[in-house]
Amino acid sequence: MFIEQAKKVLKIEAEAIAALSKRIDSEFNRAIELLSKCPGRVIVTGMGKGGLIGEKISATMASTGTPSLFLHSAEAIHGDLGRVTKDDIILAISNSGETEDLIRLLPIIKKIGVRLIAMTGNTHSTLAKHSDVVLDVSVKKEACPLGLAPTASTTVTLAMGDAIAVCLLEKKGFKEQDFAFYHPGGALGKRLLLKVEDIMRKGTANPVVGENELVRDVLFDITSARAGAASVVDKKGKLLGIFTDGDLRRHLEEDDRLVLKKIKDVMTKNPTTISKDCLASEALRILKEKRIDELPVVDSKCRPIGMLDVQDLLKAGLV
Repeated sequence: MFIEQAKKVLKIEAEAIAALSKRIDSEFNRAIELLSKCPGRVIVTGMGKGGLIGEKISATMASTGTPSLFLHSAEAIHGDLGRVTKDDIILAISNSGETEDLIRLLPIIKKIGVRLIAMTGNTHSTLAKHSDVVLDVSVKKEACPLGLAPTASTTVTLAMGDAIAVCLLEKKGFKEQDFAFYHPGGALGKRLLLKVEDIMRKGTANPVVGENELVRDVLFDITSARAGAASVVDKKGKLLGIFTDGDLRRHLEEDDRLVLKKIKDVMTKNPTTISKDCLASEALRILKEKRIDELPVVDSKCRPIGMLDVQDLLKAGLV
């Protein structure tokens, strides 16, 4: 019973969106041109379910390069309209186009001089008549069997909002790096913004030893630093190799007097390295491709200045 009802709802909403796509015309292009040249912010306003959809549309715009905020129409007529300036554009959402609070705003909007774009299901409504651009988001019927609860109409409005946001994104040349800038706490932000120097181990946490030191002394340094490897350098401080837990296990199987050997004789020579200015995501790629757990970080003269362990990437949320 419920499965069939759910399928019916989805079919009605899908058909409503399909019908909407056929109505995308020159008015939509006008809206994009107007919004893309807006010197201020896109103020999205609405009431009830339409208002909730408006909040999402505003949030999507803001995260994709179009400065935007949501203004509840009821709050607007009680002082919050002071947030709107003539440099802004108002995107008003009303299925009927006759929402009382929105209609009461129209004279003030005109007095401020702000441009108005309407998203409405009634292109002959009061809201539509007083708008600079009208986007038709009408539906044949709601998915609600009573025909009362906003369902297909809100879905269509949301889809139109997404279409606007994506078109603005493309018109402005908004890139992944820009998206990451506005999402520094998300996985994409970390992948595109986090650098090696932000998470590498340095100072006392990055043991650097001379090539003639004994393995036993190097092991002490590694243990003291709670690290998984040590960088091995020559007299000028240039990186020669790396000694890891893996090197220790391999050589212990062959030589029980390993701890008395010089580190240069058992280290991994000419290890893969990375610069501190590289993205952490690049370090992750190298670790995966090379199937290694540690990556020395070197400066322009190949001197070790840090160490990146796969655990550091794990803590940073990149793995």
